[in-house]
Amino acid sequence: MFKKILIANRGEIACRIIRSARKLGIRTVAVYSEADRDALHVETADEAVAIGPAPAAQSYLVIDKIVEACRQTGAEAVHPGYGFLSEREAFPVALAKAGIVFIGPNPKAIAAMGDKIESKKAAAKAKVSTVPGFLGEISDARHAVKIAAEIGYPVMIKASAGGGGKGMRIAFSAKEAEEGFALARSEAKSSFGDDRVFIEKFIENPRHVEIQVLGDKHGHVIHLGERECSIQRRNQKVVEEAPSPLLDARTRHAMGEQAVALARAVGYDSAGTVEFVAGQDKSFYFLEMNTRLQVEHPVTELVTGIDLVEQMIRVAAGEKLKIRQEDVKLNGWAVETRIYAEDPLRNFLPSIGRLTRYRPPQDGVEDGGTVRTDTGVFEGAEISMFYDPMIAKLVTHGATREAAIDLQAEALDAFVIDGVEHNIPFLAALMQHQRWRTGALSTGFIAEEYTGGFKLGAPDGEDLDVLAAVAVAVDHLSNNRRRAITHQMAGPAVRFSDRRYADVGGTLVAARVEGTLGRPTRVTLVDAKSIRRAALDVDADWWPGNPVWRGKVGDRRVTVQVRPILNGYDLSYRGARAKTRVYTEREAQLAALMPEKTPPDTSRLLLCPMPGLVKAIHVAEGQEVKTGEALCVVEAMKMENILRAERDGVVKAVRAKPGDSLAVDAVILEFG
Repeated sequence: MFKKILIANRGEIACRIIRSARKLGIRTVAVYSEADRDALHVETADEAVAIGPAPAAQSYLVIDKIVEACRQTGAEAVHPGYGFLSEREAFPVALAKAGIVFIGPNPKAIAAMGDKIESKKAAAKAKVSTVPGFLGEISDARHAVKIAAEIGYPVMIKASAGGGGKGMRIAFSAKEAEEGFALARSEAKSSFGDDRVFIEKFIENPRHVEIQVLGDKHGHVIHLGERECSIQRRNQKVVEEAPSPLLDARTRHAMGEQAVALARAVGYDSAGTVEFVAGQDKSFYFLEMNTRLQVEHPVTELVTGIDLVEQMIRVAAGEKLKIRQEDVKLNGWAVETRIYAEDPLRNFLPSIGRLTRYRPPQDGVEDGGTVRTDTGVFEGAEISMFYDPMIAKLVTHGATREAAIDLQAEALDAFVIDGVEHNIPFLAALMQHQRWRTGALSTGFIAEEYTGGFKLGAPDGEDLDVLAAVAVAVDHLSNNRRRAITHQMAGPAVRFSDRRYADVGGTLVAARVEGTLGRPTRVTLVDAKSIRRAALDVDADWWPGNPVWRGKVGDRRVTVQVRPILNGYDLSYRGARAKTRVYTEREAQLAALMPEKTPPDTSRLLLCPMPGLVKAIHVAEGQEVKTGEALCVVEAMKMENILRAERDGVVKAVRAKPGDSLAVDAVILEFG
């Protein structure tokens, strides 16, 4: 077994690899760019080596710098994680020349399967069913449009060396194919250093199901069941689960056998994933093989009990697999959500900045289920514009799919992040979505269910009652605590009316409250005529300043995020968020008379929707533009975003130029 390994990656996956290495008694070396000098993986590893400037092309993607870091530290092996150099054939070749072991598959397997074009050719040769497409070299945008027309729209334009949703575009027309080809090539070049793309038929209403395979250097290959990754946005996975609600035992067996056969055909000898596009009728086609560890590997680990990182290290050290196919059992259900630094209210555009508050839910076993957070950040850390916007992965495991989803929903409600925008409200709302809960999934789920974009829902029904009861209980507790402060001025005791009005996001809920410190508070919700409609015992060990209220409201276990605002609280629960204030009867009457502040009119401005770099400006002052016309391109976190005209108009002024680094809401264009 190795004594020291180097992790050629960053963020949560670097921290994840360090955990398994320590379990095996192996010392670890981290590498870091200038932007990651104070990163968590640098602090967690036993040693750390600087490898260059912030852009990945000058640091994490430079093979010579990784090899030199191994020489400096005496690392015997390198784990590449995912992304960066993990699927680059030249990387293990260079390591082997330097006498360093690559913790991953052999270079021939990477060459055969790691390249998306070559993998499809190899699969076709092995008589594996593949999606129709064009795998040859595409010379330019005109050639791409011609190929797309021959295949038939819609088509998927995809980076050959791609992964993680980068360098991928769906085109439904010749214009979209032309634009998508240019964008996919540009993203592929900046993300992977390889601008080759291919085009294949995009199968509508598909599901994304993948098989985890594991092989050793002695010819043994097994599979560890499937994961369903159909909840995607912009071709990037957002929620994953294991097993899949689509597959039955027969389909699982057939898909697993095909994945193992393909892995054996290329002499695969590490952890890898064979991805399939599946129809709703359980038909499936080979999509690609990822010759690396997957982001979503934790769901497989929780349902099988197998540490995939540990197995990769053992295989790389020459050990035989001790797990046989018949030993693999799928126990319970696991769900993973990816926590991204992005604004779901702005079409999920990236957000950068400092994590002023970062409090993930506590890991461990709870009520028969398991909560696990894989993270690479800490409170006070910086979310950089140079890398993927993922903050953490939240994984829950339960005896059933419903139990895993419910535990995930509760854990999301307890996950506190301030300082950057994030997608937790969206994920929390998704956990309550009926279509998700029934397992009726497809890769178009988000586009179909959130056609106008995601909007924060206003609490209603039982959720409204829960938030009103929590708000009244919190206000009552605060009042009682203030009255208990010592050395107050003498005089008659302050008497509070038991009647309260909770303004929950603009909805007024009348209530009566009773109880003292140290005992459950009883909140009785009443109607306009003071007739009782619900009496709820509210019990929690919350104290002022704690961002998470966990307790019981009636017979429901509830987790609510509580952020103080002027004269009230900002409450978050199940994807709904409401500014909430609790009034006396007279205060409620006066509050109703307060004027509302209207936001400024920005309809004549094109604002930068996220922090990013201006790549191109397509218009000039005085130019007439039509609805849908491309105005500019802004790059953020390795993704290029085209900003288009929302209506016809005339450009009055251009306020930015290519190369400018803009903050969110910075003015790019002004219209007359």
